[in-house]
Amino acid sequence: MKAVEISQPGGPEVLVLVDRPIPEPKAGEVLIKVSAAGINRPDVFQRKGNYPAPPGASDLPGLEVVGEIVGGDAAAGGLSIGDKVCALLAGGGYAEYCVAPAQQCLPVPKGLSDVEAAGLPETYYTVWSNVFDRGRLSIGESLLVHGGASGIGTTAIQLARAMGHEVYATVGSDERVRAVEDLGATLGINYRTQDYVEEVKKATGGKGVDVVLDMVAGEYINRNLNCLADDGRVVIIALLGGAKATIDCNQVLRRRLTITGSTLRPRPVAFKAEIARALKQHVWPLLEAGKIRPIVHATFPLAQACDAHAMMEAGEQIGKIVLTV
Repeated sequence: MKAVEISQPGGPEVLVLVDRPIPEPKAGEVLIKVSAAGINRPDVFQRKGNYPAPPGASDLPGLEVVGEIVGGDAAAGGLSIGDKVCALLAGGGYAEYCVAPAQQCLPVPKGLSDVEAAGLPETYYTVWSNVFDRGRLSIGESLLVHGGASGIGTTAIQLARAMGHEVYATVGSDERVRAVEDLGATLGINYRTQDYVEEVKKATGGKGVDVVLDMVAGEYINRNLNCLADDGRVVIIALLGGAKATIDCNQVLRRRLTITGSTLRPRPVAFKAEIARALKQHVWPLLEAGKIRPIVHATFPLAQACDAHAMMEAGEQIGKIVLTV
């Protein structure tokens, strides 16, 4: 099969098209003939040598795909050979074939194209796990999303809004402000020209938001605390602004604030299977009803994965970038 491998740590140019053996599924896994694969920020970190694949996972990048089950233990996920599915992977998605745990596969929602469905697993698993499970976003509460124009951001905005929550989002341009507000954000905030803490406080009458979904960390952490309501929660899912921060612990104590975070990739199959069940019950009906949708900014052929990574690093996309196979 054709696949894209990381020839050495470095820039987008280190992604090269190679021939690889078709992988063999193990017990509980399925073999998927890939039609499209989503690109995610962790792929970029892996390419640079900063995010190695978990033990036992493919060394190829790619954490989400859509395609047809052509072999393996489909019954382990309540599926059948020939089913069209979108799947969450620990690696290996940039290829014509990949293997995935059957329990991490979900049927392609009715009405979605393969390209759209390829952008679902990594973002929707991540948002559900961190906003609704770890962040415990509840009825009547509000959410602030950093990186609102990213794949994660556009997903979090739409999903939280569809469930009745007020959503605020930080983005890097006025064009993106308009984009996230079109997706349902109550307020888009251009962090280059506005202080998001002041804007959130003003928009919420001084109360602040209940949950912050943070992919920046670094110096954002203390600012996030400043714009939280009492009993609020910050959930960290990436460290684009750095791994270290100085925080005001007095605020944490006095206002009962929570700082938490998670990474999805190394978690066990059983954990991800629970998320899959929740998505199928609560989110797939919203997708099939057209109340939310994956936002795809651009597609590239598999052989042009380097160009797709260059676009992601330029940071100009709104939504997902997808490879077609």
